[in-house]
Amino acid sequence: MIIVVSPTGGTPAEQVHSQLRGLITAGSLAADERLPSVRQLASDLGIAPGTVAKAYKQLEAEGLVESRIGAGTRVSRSATAVSQDVADAARALAAAARRAQLTQADTVRVLRAMW
Repeated sequence: MIIVVSPTGGTPAEQVHSQLRGLITAGSLAADERLPSVRQLASDLGIAPGTVAKAYKQLEAEGLVESRIGAGTRVSRSATAVSQDVADAARALAAAARRAQLTQADTVRVLRAMW
């Protein structure tokens, strides 16, 4: 699992949340797979543990992960990956938007308009 926190990509908590959400929905993180502990991921990324905890809490509220005392945080068994076609199209859209220097918010607006 590779997560990078950038000074220009939103708050660190938003970036961790977004990247983990992407890994889960793309199927890179499978159901019941254990995520690093809050402290471990925070240490790996050089950010505060509270920042990672905030991202994990948001993922849990969305039903993508489950946290249990003593068992850590795991990808929810109900979290489903999108099809490979959708994941590929999303990657292509993200790449095209970055080349066009669109923000994530602008890219989402474009997608919503197309929907």
